[in-house]
Amino acid sequence: MYKGILHTHYLVVVLFLLIYVIKTVLLLSDKKELLIAFTKKVKVPEMIISFLFLGTGIFLLTQLALGGKFDYLLWIKLGMVLISIPIAVVGFKKQNKMLAALSLLLITGSFGLAEVYHKKKGIIENVYMTDNSGKSLYEANCKLCHGDDGKLGASGAKDLTATVLELEGVKEVILKGRASMAAVNVNEEQANAIAVYVMSDLKGH
Repeated sequence: MYKGILHTHYLVVVLFLLIYVIKTVLLLSDKKELLIAFTKKVKVPEMIISFLFLGTGIFLLTQLALGGKFDYLLWIKLGMVLISIPIAVVGFKKQNKMLAALSLLLITGSFGLAEVYHKKKGIIENVYMTDNSGKSLYEANCKLCHGDDGKLGASGAKDLTATVLELEGVKEVILKGRASMAAVNVNEEQANAIAVYVMSDLKGH
């Protein structure tokens, strides 16, 4: 579920940006009639996209907050998005080029910050992680959905304490993913450490 919502969010953000780029270009080019016609044509799709943008965004932010991964970059991103919305409404309503351009800049910047955040997290948690113990790797990569004790079940995650898989099976799921769970961005040695932790410290507790 989490993976599906993440992909949906990414798609609607791209569509949201595309619509705003077109509208801003038309406004800056003084093509008011085309802007009005385009705005009318995309009114309903834009409402749906905006709703999905907001809904999936709130869900993902909630999941990150529950997993303790809500850092300053996401606060900045959230602030930029919230500021850009009223600026965009006023800018296009009054056909103010400066406000429209500023809104697009803020939205684009927030998208860029999200990409930086995910890359930063990937580097910190998977590449340069000095503590490669099963527990630390589990907390960095699995805790968000499975919880401290393996029973959380967020986003459709399985109860790890009740798994019927053997060590190699758990390791394979970690490396390759299964159903709605994506493969974890770890190497084989790290996957083995996580699997050992799941089997020895979580299963049966």
